[in-house]
Amino acid sequence: MSDTDDEQERGVAAYASPPCFMHELQPGFSTNAPSAPQARADVMRWRKAERERLIAARLAIPADERAAMARRIADGLDKVIGNVSNQLISLYWPFRGEPDLRPWMETVFERGGSIALPVVIEKGQPLIFRAWRQGDKLEKGVWNIPVPAEGQPVQPTVVIAPLVGFDPGKYRLGYGGGFFDRTLAAMPARPLVIGVGYRMAAIPTIYPQPHDIPMSAIVTD
Repeated sequence: MSDTDDEQERGVAAYASPPCFMHELQPGFSTNAPSAPQARADVMRWRKAERERLIAARLAIPADERAAMARRIADGLDKVIGNVSNQLISLYWPFRGEPDLRPWMETVFERGGSIALPVVIEKGQPLIFRAWRQGDKLEKGVWNIPVPAEGQPVQPTVVIAPLVGFDPGKYRLGYGGGFFDRTLAAMPARPLVIGVGYRMAAIPTIYPQPHDIPMSAIVTD
């Protein structure tokens, strides 16, 4: 899943090698060994570059095409989740070309489900989730993304996580803050965790690290 790239990259910056070293890494490569700080730095720098490439690629997709792709993703979510009635589903507010699933969110309400949105409370800490529905007050959170302004934390039964990239192991490349990893690790019960994104975000590997947590499923257009 999304990793703490920025923090780890700073911690091993003195050992960084040229980006061309990345061609030597193979799918399944791990930097678990404490003797591999140079390789770890290369993985983090590679992730940063790959993240920028994939975000630029999805922003280049025309808005109407992205909307059609989001509708296909919504259909896929219905197949994976099944009956949404009585489910508390954590969604997200779209950011930087992410699939806009707000129309699907309205259908969740209509079918008896509930929605929560993730909220960053503090850097380096797990997210919390607050219930939200149309008309509830929103405020600007991290990166100016709207989040519920008030409400007690809730525990969703389904967590939908937007992804920048993903690999065949269902590992998610996120924005590098590590919020979803910390959150899933701290939750008392593991929800159904679904990564959503565009099929062009598929890559051979994200070079998963010990802190990365795979998704239960990946849904694309």
